[in-house]
Amino acid sequence: MNRVPRMLPALVALVTATACAAESVPVPQAAAPVVKAAAVKISATETPQPTQTPSATAKKPKLGIADITPMGEKTEKVGVGFPIIVTFDRDVKDRAAVEALLEVKAERQVEGAWRWVSERKVIYRTKTYWKPHQKVLFTARLSQLPGNTAAKDVSRRFAVGTSNISVVDTRKHQMKVYRDGKIAKKIPISAGKGGLMKNGVDVYLTTSGVHLTMGKKAVETMTSGWLGVTDPKDPRYYKEEIPWAVRISDSGEYVHQSAGYYQYLGRSNQSHGCVRATPAGAKWFYTIAQRGDVVKITGTKRKLDWRNGWSYWQLNWTQWKKGSAL
Repeated sequence: MNRVPRMLPALVALVTATACAAESVPVPQAAAPVVKAAAVKISATETPQPTQTPSATAKKPKLGIADITPMGEKTEKVGVGFPIIVTFDRDVKDRAAVEALLEVKAERQVEGAWRWVSERKVIYRTKTYWKPHQKVLFTARLSQLPGNTAAKDVSRRFAVGTSNISVVDTRKHQMKVYRDGKIAKKIPISAGKGGLMKNGVDVYLTTSGVHLTMGKKAVETMTSGWLGVTDPKDPRYYKEEIPWAVRISDSGEYVHQSAGYYQYLGRSNQSHGCVRATPAGAKWFYTIAQRGDVVKITGTKRKLDWRNGWSYWQLNWTQWKKGSAL
């Protein structure tokens, strides 16, 4: 229900075929300022690396890191599906050399791999979900890159929280939420009703696939602007303040409180593509939601594209690894 959020040019066509989206431009991959420090042990003790010589630090680094997502352990806890997204400050010419200097260590290690999605951005995803309730350490030793000795090594430690995995059945109109493997709540929902074709895509259908939560707002303004409808006199026009909105894609899909129409919850699909929930259910889900939580949606003919938001689990493990430079 909104204008198209800013993202890679390759995704513009994908995102314009949106579901329901917000009026404000989302920043789903926002992160805290890069921590330019030496590698950190996963224990509470931090051990700095030897300082570089004055001759090395006097030189200008040819490659640095502009952003790391998600934020560090002191700022947020993340879900078991979370990706590590690293954005460099310029195009990476030797991807293999740089990738070899990126390290991920977890207290409860699982297999993972990097995938390059642009000239400056690389994403780490695990083969299976992270184990909950642990710490994960990311380290980039860019000072070891030939000709880049002036760069500072960078590290960030993440805190994995509770395993929140939600399964949305659009045919049974129900969302089941599992916390650490146990069913915690069943919430009546109403998903996308379908019936509006744009460029061969029914944009009123909710996308089926493995979504990740990307952010949340207690109140989100949703409008018909994404349809090109901005005239209040148009019968298709709407502008609503929607409570308990948890974003699950770049194309504007949310799990949120239904704005009325409670008679359809648990009975039929009537939304513009979002997952509408009861007031109590939506508020509860909003409260527990962490970025990187898993939301599996089933039952629709519209498939989620792996480039739509953080939908990287849409690729199988073999496909994912093909994006590595190593």
